[in-house]
Amino acid sequence: MKRLHHFSLSLALITAVSMTGCGKSQPSSNETMTTGPQATGEDGHEDHHHPTEGPHHGSLIELGAEEYHGEMVHDEKAETVTIYVLDSAAKVAVPIESTEITINVKHGDKGSQFKLTAQPDEGDPEGKSSRFVSSDKKLGDELHDEQTEATLVLSIGGKSYRGKISHDHDHGHDHAH
Repeated sequence: MKRLHHFSLSLALITAVSMTGCGKSQPSSNETMTTGPQATGEDGHEDHHHPTEGPHHGSLIELGAEEYHGEMVHDEKAETVTIYVLDSAAKVAVPIESTEITINVKHGDKGSQFKLTAQPDEGDPEGKSSRFVSSDKKLGDELHDEQTEATLVLSIGGKSYRGKISHDHDHGHDHAH
């Protein structure tokens, strides 16, 4: 009888602990949960805000567990694809030592690589760049094709990062953000 009493108390304690928490609700079906470093709000809870575009109004590419982001701006008029390297909040430029980064493209069973060369942005320190540009029209065409799978590949601080480039851009405008 004493064991049953202890078991009931233990079960009640576990139930009470599991039902308490920080008061945040679980994400709804249209929200996504993330892992990795998160910003912390004034109340000490994690801030789960995710921007939908970068500071240059381009598409965001998650790198690592949101350790960094790439921002892709496709300017169809100038026929350029520009990648900006950004911090975990996708707001601040992160200049890196690389002279080029790569976009790997797979279309069906064919694969190809496109190099984007460093073109340091204003404020980037000597020998580093947060902006990389390609003027290869074929890259722009490939990225515009819904059947293309594209991945950004770069190194930050000696660590390699890969990020999937999605096709969530709006086909109704010229992409020259």
